[in-house]
Amino acid sequence: MTIKERFLRFADTQGISKVDFYKEIGAAASNFKGVGMKSEIGSDKIVNFLSSYPEVSADWLLTGKGDMFKEQHKIPVAIKSNNLQEGIPLIPLDAMAGFCRGEMQVMEHECEKYVIPAFREAEFLIPVKGSSMYPKYSSGDIVACKKLSLTDIFFQWNKVYVLDTDQGALIKRVKKGKDDDHILLVSENEKYDPFELNINQLHAIAIVIGVIRLE
Repeated sequence: MTIKERFLRFADTQGISKVDFYKEIGAAASNFKGVGMKSEIGSDKIVNFLSSYPEVSADWLLTGKGDMFKEQHKIPVAIKSNNLQEGIPLIPLDAMAGFCRGEMQVMEHECEKYVIPAFREAEFLIPVKGSSMYPKYSSGDIVACKKLSLTDIFFQWNKVYVLDTDQGALIKRVKKGKDDDHILLVSENEKYDPFELNINQLHAIAIVIGVIRLE
């Protein structure tokens, strides 16, 4: 497998469209088609790739040896549980508010459950929708979350949260707002502008512990 092939393998496994991927590393589609596929890739593209995706092992990219991801960036595996009394429920994003408030729109026994040794504090799993949190999370990724109380919120600034708001359920990075009554919600995708939210508009909240891979 060549470096170009490893480029494409990474994009495929992460669900990144080729158009977005080529743009991110500063390459043209022709570099990865026909004759272009057989030519060597420029060192500038390699530098751009490793800068954009620091979780990828440079040794794997350049030589094919070892794992795709660096040890600290390996995605924990969630194993499906056959025991309804064991595991963490995977719920729809829209059901997050009800779950946090004990008013499940989807009965917990109807949800698939997964065992995740790496995230023992996680209380529920939800799928990511849309591209607002790309490249940190891609649409279809599964994130592990821990419920928080609204009565005594202590935000860890710049952490990612799942928030139930008047606008629906959102996954955003939270930063300090203009005053104590507001928070700033920031997307990873620069195409989405940050916006402020009054804390009174929060109906439920959970912190994202990490992203997982279903097995």
